[in-house]
Amino acid sequence: MFCEHRWDRSLAFGERVFPCPRPGPAPMLLWLLLILAPGRQPAGALPKALLLLKPPWSTAFEGETVTLFCKDHHSLAWEYVSWYHNETPLRKQSGKLQISKSGHYRCKTQRSSLSDPVHVQFLSDWLVLQASHPAFEKDKVVLRCRGKEEEDIMERTYYKNEEKIRSSKDSNLTVYPAFNDDSTYHCTASGTSIWWGSWTKTSRPLKIQVQELFPSPVLTASPSWPIEGSPMTLTCETWLPPQTSHTRLQFCFFKEHQALGAGWSNSPELQIPTTWSEGAASYWCQARTVIPRILKTSPRSQIRVHRVPVSDVNLETQPPVGQLIEGEDLVLICSVAAGTGTVTFSWHREGSERSLGRKTQNTLSAELRIASVREQDAGRYYCAADNMDGPVLSKRIRITLRVPVSPPVLTIRRPRSHAVEGDVVELHCEAQRGSPPILYRFYHEDVPLGSSSAPSGGEASLNLSLTAEHSGNYSCEANNSLGVQRSKMVSLSITVPVSHPVLTLNPDVAQAMVGDVLELRCEAQRGSPPILYWFYHEDVILGNTSAPFGGGASFNLSLTTEHSGNYSCGADNGLGAQSSETVSLNITGLSKNKVTHITVGVIGCLLSMLGLAATAALVGRFRTQRKSGPQTGQKRGSEEAPGPELSRAIPRNIGSVPGPDPPAQALHGPPSLSRPALMELQPLYSNVSPGDDDLVYSQIWSRQHREGSPAHSPRTHQKGEVFHQEPAIIYSEVKRADPDDPARQDHEEAAEGYENVPCASLALDH
Repeated sequence: MFCEHRWDRSLAFGERVFPCPRPGPAPMLLWLLLILAPGRQPAGALPKALLLLKPPWSTAFEGETVTLFCKDHHSLAWEYVSWYHNETPLRKQSGKLQISKSGHYRCKTQRSSLSDPVHVQFLSDWLVLQASHPAFEKDKVVLRCRGKEEEDIMERTYYKNEEKIRSSKDSNLTVYPAFNDDSTYHCTASGTSIWWGSWTKTSRPLKIQVQELFPSPVLTASPSWPIEGSPMTLTCETWLPPQTSHTRLQFCFFKEHQALGAGWSNSPELQIPTTWSEGAASYWCQARTVIPRILKTSPRSQIRVHRVPVSDVNLETQPPVGQLIEGEDLVLICSVAAGTGTVTFSWHREGSERSLGRKTQNTLSAELRIASVREQDAGRYYCAADNMDGPVLSKRIRITLRVPVSPPVLTIRRPRSHAVEGDVVELHCEAQRGSPPILYRFYHEDVPLGSSSAPSGGEASLNLSLTAEHSGNYSCEANNSLGVQRSKMVSLSITVPVSHPVLTLNPDVAQAMVGDVLELRCEAQRGSPPILYWFYHEDVILGNTSAPFGGGASFNLSLTTEHSGNYSCGADNGLGAQSSETVSLNITGLSKNKVTHITVGVIGCLLSMLGLAATAALVGRFRTQRKSGPQTGQKRGSEEAPGPELSRAIPRNIGSVPGPDPPAQALHGPPSLSRPALMELQPLYSNVSPGDDDLVYSQIWSRQHREGSPAHSPRTHQKGEVFHQEPAIIYSEVKRADPDDPARQDHEEAAEGYENVPCASLALDH
């Protein structure tokens, strides 16, 4: 016969079964009270106490005693223990209790809550089947078949569900029942007696109800209503009895069908740093033991993450407003103070219909980089954020750029086309681009001249009074603290008016001799080239000389008696003429060198005349001998005197000899005398052989050639050249014989024997 049992669900942590004995004749089915589902400890509750038996058998013979011990979570309690028998408190307060009555027993201590009930039976049967206490799923359970007179038992046989398991003389059998195992066990004992012979005894049936090693876990979330973007902790809750505290559990968490975290771990908790709203999701967990291998799964829990709308949208820049330099990258940072889930950020500039950029991400801020900003990128910017509840705009901020200065342009403003010493010029420097204020500096040959500031940008100027030392290269630089730029070089040439020149004579003497060559040297100490120098004798222009590179200039003069008087010079470089002081010079008679030259010339002329006479005599003699030769049969026609017409004029330059110095009146002649003047001399030869009709007649003139007026247009030369007049040229005109005259060849040969010598000119030259 079986005993009824009732289920107590008063506790929310599990299910407990209370087997209750039912009176009746033996044999009867014995129930071993085992905790089916100890459940989980409520948060903050004291752990359950554990009731232990000694000996560890829940079934005993009548007349025997069983000692009960109460153990809390830490150790055995020895005092202040509350005991209960069939839910009735007992007066006993010590840490152990000896019992001999059947019933349900419970206990608790000051550090634990009420234990689960344990049912202990005391039977009057001769043979009982005992099971060890407590028994957990897949844990070892010892069955013992015990008789009142153990020495008479020769063999024991164990049965499970009426099927024989094993027969042996040993009294114990070890089994490993599973949870919710409904199998029934019993045993038999046999022996031999003198009085009864062979006998067999059978125990009451025993149904082992195995206690769970740990209950199925329950998944909880903290907070139970998580907010999107906030952390959430998942806990896989289960409970191990104190007597199995040596058992280790492992846990794994799941979202839908995907494992979370690193998989199996020893911690019953899983920290999720950030949660996102994706609708309600199913979460669950598993718990398992390794030895013995038990796996249990929690029920699925629907967890909904709540989304918070975005708020307090803010736009920042990097670099900060007012410090952005043209050419740098601009970073726009859009952030929200609150808001959960996936946020879509967008960036905008006033006046532009299209957004500058858009990003969607699970963060509270996002960045947009604009590379190499230009001046046209300046303006008012704002951003927007949206997490599916509509966009929220930020305040507008104004972006301005600091522009480095461009290379400036230097211009020199002067009052005339050519800068002249004493003028005031304006150095004007301007950078076309650049944020104010701009500081301009001016340089002359890299030497600072000064500086000027342009607080509002634009240009700056510097006035400069010119001196001769200001010629050279000028530049300027612009600086607005974002970089220094320098202009190109601009050259400025300062024209200096000539100073009063100084006239010097070389040789530097107060008196000079006729025929000497005098060098007039004129030099202005200051003045920009080129300089044109004029030379004067008694305010009459002698000539001019240019000095292209500045400095002085010279004029050479061959002296005559008319050259006595006052000399001066003038200098002009286009900025005004300046005159020197006068220098006096007195000319005396011929110099010794000049007399010597004339004497040598006269002697040379006489010797030339003697040579010509000797040559003429030899030629006449030669002609006479040819005529008296064998050619007597040839008759000449009537002889003709040389006529005034010349068949051909053949000029022959006999010599180039310097002529005499021009007379004094020629230096002061009118400037209009520009064509050469001719002066005819007496012929040196009229007829060399007048008595011979076959001879060639020659007429010889001496012409003297001069260029221009010697007084007003003297030939000028550079420094070191000697002033002179062109030499006289001697021309001869030859009258030829009749072309039909057979003696023409003889006439030509005879003509080659003549040589014209200008005696007067030669004498003057020497």
